Amino acid sequence: MSKKEKTAFVCTECGADFPRWGGQCTSCGAWNTIKEVRLGASAGERHKRRDGYAGNKSEVQWLSDVVLVREERIQTGMSEFDRVLGGGLVKGSVVLIGGAPGAGKSTILLQIIAHIAQQGIKVLYVSGEESLRQIADRAHRLKLPSDKILMLAETSVQRIADVMDEVEPQVAVVDSIQVVYTEQTESAPGSVSQVRESASYLTQYAKKNNVALFLVGHVTKDQSLAGPMTLSHIVDSQVILAATDDARFRVMRADKNRFGSVGELGFFAMDSTGLKEVRNPSAMFLNRPEKPSSGSVVTVLWEGTRPLLVEIQALVTECQYGNPRRLAVGFDQNRLAMLLAVLARHGGIFTANDEIYANVVGGIKVTETSSDLAIIIGIVSSLRDKIIPHDVFFFGEVGLSGEIRPVANGYARLNDAAKHGFKKAVIPKANAPKKPIDGLTVYPVATLAEALDIAAEL
Repeated sequence: MSKKEKTAFVCTECGADFPRWGGQCTSCGAWNTIKEVRLGASAGERHKRRDGYAGNKSEVQWLSDVVLVREERIQTGMSEFDRVLGGGLVKGSVVLIGGAPGAGKSTILLQIIAHIAQQGIKVLYVSGEESLRQIADRAHRLKLPSDKILMLAETSVQRIADVMDEVEPQVAVVDSIQVVYTEQTESAPGSVSQVRESASYLTQYAKKNNVALFLVGHVTKDQSLAGPMTLSHIVDSQVILAATDDARFRVMRADKNRFGSVGELGFFAMDSTGLKEVRNPSAMFLNRPEKPSSGSVVTVLWEGTRPLLVEIQALVTECQYGNPRRLAVGFDQNRLAMLLAVLARHGGIFTANDEIYANVVGGIKVTETSSDLAIIIGIVSSLRDKIIPHDVFFFGEVGLSGEIRPVANGYARLNDAAKHGFKKAVIPKANAPKKPIDGLTVYPVATLAEALDIAAEL
């Protein structure tokens, strides 16, 4: 008599487990996403099949006795991609790359493995969604060398592992994790249990055989990676490729990276020959009109290891209805409300009866506080219809008591802005450079009131 098959109730949006079915997931708040799934093989069978995501079990030892080995990296041929990965592709690592349909995931991976193959490194591209003819047509259209790329059309992870045992690739691509399946789990491909088990199976194989593995993932409507949350914990790096407001450009960021920083951004431009690197992203985001307008201000962000100049636009208009709107695109809406309160309390400028819209041009998401001063200046500029000259930029964190607080890497930000032709800078007093910068006049300020006075005189 066979044992009763074990099942579980899992949210298809966030991967949370529940003892019974419910209409709403209490973890992510989504409705009608809790599904009953088969757990597949028993714990004992899974133990026989694999010992863990990282490979075989090891003996207990002291941390001080662990031998340190420098991670060997493979250059992808795209410095922007290498930057996001932390300096290159680590052998034996698993990278999950996601993005909306048409973002260019398959295109950039095909370009990368074509370059890696030319270095004499054996590569394997496994396609579960497209036919080999479609991929060959893309390689021909992109004018990529294809004589050293091994191809396989397969969706069974066991069969994929068998083929990799035969050809022994050093780099492999599986496109995509949502369509492959493992024979030990009876649920359909793309389900929570299949994605989790397939990803863990492939990850264990990559760790054991020192294969650098790319997994392509789908995204949900809110641009987060589809599948269970455990998928993000299994892989070493999780990368998102997204389009900017201008459809020609793509921005790559790492949400997780065990071998580097998660603050790095990579910038690419899409053309007829594939994705090309954008070496000067500041120029991409500073494509401003020749005639300046009020509410437009430039700030310098720090993304990973480099500065990035972006334009912030603000619009203040009279409220036509009872409740004035405050809308922020590209940064935290709660921070906009806080800055408006500081502006009223310490700047003497009240906007309670006005509608305020603020936007970071180019689709960049601002996560640091160095843009506070630029946002406030942009709001005041629009409110007073005062044009800020094109050669002026602002950065600095604004505190609740109206002080302008310093930010990290201030000197590097000033240098980069000066190279792009900016002549004047309003910055925190603590970030004032000890040595003058050629062609740049610096206005150090300690309070918001000082910054407003200088902005009015520019």
